[in-house]
Amino acid sequence: MHRLRYLTGLRISEAISLDDADVDMGTGVLTVRHGKGGKARLLPLSESTTAQLAAYARKRDRLVGAASQPFFVSDHGERLTDCSTQYNFVSVCQTIGLRSAEKFHRHGRGPRIHDLRHTFAVRTLVEWYRAGNDPSREMIKLTTYLGHANPKHTYWYIEAVPELLELASRRAETSIAREEQ
Repeated sequence: MHRLRYLTGLRISEAISLDDADVDMGTGVLTVRHGKGGKARLLPLSESTTAQLAAYARKRDRLVGAASQPFFVSDHGERLTDCSTQYNFVSVCQTIGLRSAEKFHRHGRGPRIHDLRHTFAVRTLVEWYRAGNDPSREMIKLTTYLGHANPKHTYWYIEAVPELLELASRRAETSIAREEQ
C-alpha cells in the first residue's frame, strides 16, 4: 500500500478505503470513492503499477483464502486501519534505518506516512520542469489527481525543495533573458 501511495499521492484514508471493485485491472483505473469531503475521483495508473496491484491481489486471495471486499487487508483478511498502517510504516522506516528504534513502541522522529503524498506532488512538479512543461498550466492536473477542490491547496504541498527551486530559478532566468532581447 505504501508504494501505491508513493506512486499516486493517495491519502491514507483513501488507500485503506479501497475495495476490490475500486481497482480495475483491465483499464488500469483506480476509483477513489471516499475522497476528502466525500468527493470521488478516477486515477489512471501505469501498466507497471496495475501489474503490481494484480500480483498483490492474487497473493492476498491465495493467503487469505478467498477474494476480499477490502483491497488492502491484514494477514487475518480484515481491512487495514490507519493505526495499523502507521505502525507498519514506522516499522519499515526503522528497519531500513530512516528512523531510530524507540522504546515502548514509540514512533520517534523521521519520515511521516503523509510525506509520501508530499513526495508525489513534488516529484510530479520536478518532472514537469524537466520536461519543459509550464507547472502553472499543469497544476490543475495535479490538483484534480490529488482530489483538491482548489489549486491553492495543491501549492501548499510545494515547499522549499532544493531541486525544485533550482529548476524554477532556471525557468525564471530563461524567461527574463528572452524578455530582455
